[in-house]
Amino acid sequence: MILINDLTFNFGGQLLFKDVDLKFTPGNCYGIIGANGAGKSTFLKLLCGELEPTKGSVTISDKERMSVLKQNHFAYDEFTVLDTVIMGNEKLYAIMKEKDELYAKEDFTDEDGIRASELEADFAEMNGWEADSDASKLIQGLGLSEDILYTLMGDLEEPDKVKVLIAQALFGNPDIILLDEPTNGLDINATRWLEDFLADYFGTVLVVSHDRHFLNNVCTNIVDIDFGSIKMYVGNYEFWYESSQLMQRMIKQQNKKNEEKIQELQEFINRFSANKSKSRQATARRKLIDKLTVEELPASSRRYPFIGFEMDREAGKDILTVNGLSKSLNGEPLFTNVSFSVNKGDKIAIVGSDMAVTAFFKVLMEEEAPDEGTFKWGISITKSYFPHDNTAYFENCTDSILDWMRRFSQDQTETYLRGFLGKMLFSDESVFKPVNVLSGGEKVRCMFSRMMLFGSNVLLLDQPTDHLDLESITAVNNGLDKFKGNVIFSSHDYEMLNTVATRVIEITPEGMVDRMGNYDDFVEYKKSKGIDKIIV
Repeated sequence: MILINDLTFNFGGQLLFKDVDLKFTPGNCYGIIGANGAGKSTFLKLLCGELEPTKGSVTISDKERMSVLKQNHFAYDEFTVLDTVIMGNEKLYAIMKEKDELYAKEDFTDEDGIRASELEADFAEMNGWEADSDASKLIQGLGLSEDILYTLMGDLEEPDKVKVLIAQALFGNPDIILLDEPTNGLDINATRWLEDFLADYFGTVLVVSHDRHFLNNVCTNIVDIDFGSIKMYVGNYEFWYESSQLMQRMIKQQNKKNEEKIQELQEFINRFSANKSKSRQATARRKLIDKLTVEELPASSRRYPFIGFEMDREAGKDILTVNGLSKSLNGEPLFTNVSFSVNKGDKIAIVGSDMAVTAFFKVLMEEEAPDEGTFKWGISITKSYFPHDNTAYFENCTDSILDWMRRFSQDQTETYLRGFLGKMLFSDESVFKPVNVLSGGEKVRCMFSRMMLFGSNVLLLDQPTDHLDLESITAVNNGLDKFKGNVIFSSHDYEMLNTVATRVIEITPEGMVDRMGNYDDFVEYKKSKGIDKIIV
């Protein structure tokens, strides 16, 4: 359990939050959300003692062990994977090392024997004899082979390092687990395993994530950093988001009778209380939601960008025909013999390795040539493209955001351009900011502003949610869902794959899989064929 009393924190003269009183209890998973810069990671650092509060206290029992997902991926390069995982329980690892050093001594004394017996007792009490097998189970659950246990961390690829550090944070059943963006760079199979691991975990879990599907599946509560404060709400992210939006609408409609507001809010609560879920945590959450009062629902100050695409003209019958496309890199096939036709209104999720998917988009946009095969766009098609790497659009460019947008617009007036930029939360003096100093998220919002200028009837987007916060990801999701034209896209955001896609095409070195339906349908199809591993 974690008790927070009167917590206040100032950073660089800026007040992030003040007078916070919260209690985190075992058996619950708390999703920490807030706009970029609100202080999510800072809050976790205060809980684990890495930072000291300006005022107030964080209380954790000495008997409880806390584990934190490490962010420095190079800190363990000189250690084996096995040692790195077991270091998740520092006391156990220290006992193991001291034991090894004692038994390696040439002049083993009686005192050494007494100390060794004490260490053996502590080692057994902490389940030390199962440490290797427990570490192996975690590694394999995250999709790695146990063969890497004795490999040096420095020899691993970055995605594998991330998995090892997650295994480290989970090792030894800690009482409290703090996870800051655990799904970043994690493949869908590892993410699903982590969801299952956390869903019924006995301890206290706090997680910062931009993955809405992950937050929905594991969280019993949402902790919202907003209005310079931190408040806790019962339910997962979807419940928090829907209730927050509903409260905002109610606040804007002050002329309605209070009784009508309360009735609508209570109907909303009842609808979510009836949701079914397999996890023990979700059952407990529903019981809490049943007791929820209208006054406890959230109202957020966060601003959501508006992303909406309008077609200047509808597409004709012929959209895109692909015949036998293949592409290799350095002699290794990325995708082979990809053939399909796009139907009017299709919203197609392209899944596969990141390199293969990006190469596929570049072929469709004629930035690269295929090794084999052909493709043909319909004569009525107009395209807007969101590349995975937008560096070329901003590198060595000192234009302001306003002048940068002017490059792509037929209407050159400042009023018109400000209208598009305002939708993406660029207002007032911010439109004069040079584009070469923008953050990753700001560049992505510029790219969407650019796309909305064109009035295209086909949108191609390769990983459009990278660098975005939850609010912007939600806006992208809603914009693509409402678009009346065709969409061909890739994403690591499970929620977007599931709510936007009407068709999923997986491209691999061995061939392709083409299924109508959303991403859940695609996953079930592969399971029915005995293929549990999903590439996204």
